[in-house]
Amino acid sequence: MTTSENSAVPTVVKTDQQWRNELTPAEYQVLRQAGTERPYTGEYWDSTQEGVYECRACGAELFTSKEKFSAHCGWPAFFAPLADGTVRYLHDKTLGMERIEVRCMACDSHLGHLFEGEGYDTPTDQRFCINSVSLKLRERPVTLSPEAPENA
Repeated sequence: MTTSENSAVPTVVKTDQQWRNELTPAEYQVLRQAGTERPYTGEYWDSTQEGVYECRACGAELFTSKEKFSAHCGWPAFFAPLADGTVRYLHDKTLGMERIEVRCMACDSHLGHLFEGEGYDTPTDQRFCINSVSLKLRERPVTLSPEAPENA
């Protein structure tokens, strides 16, 4: 993972009006305006269903239940994305703090933030704190690829 800004061009490009027509107001506010849902209110913050979490805006596969863990933070938490190149990272200096913003590589929608070094007992010691409204769970059995880390 690199925290430098990634200038990759999204493969899913729509006008602002198209996004407004396709997304609910809450989805639009988070995905397209980098908003945040209130903690402990989202659909997936405490879910344990097995499956793949897709970007709610474009359907790109982003995370799996194998990387999801209980961080007790009020939002879905993952220790890694599904694969390299599924998300991109931007420096975020809003709200008077420095954070790492996580965006969908395919459509450049805001997903949440990445926090590192918090001491979680996971293979990466990273917490991808992702808004539930940014995700859509496709329930299905998830198998690990040979190079994927085991969920701690």
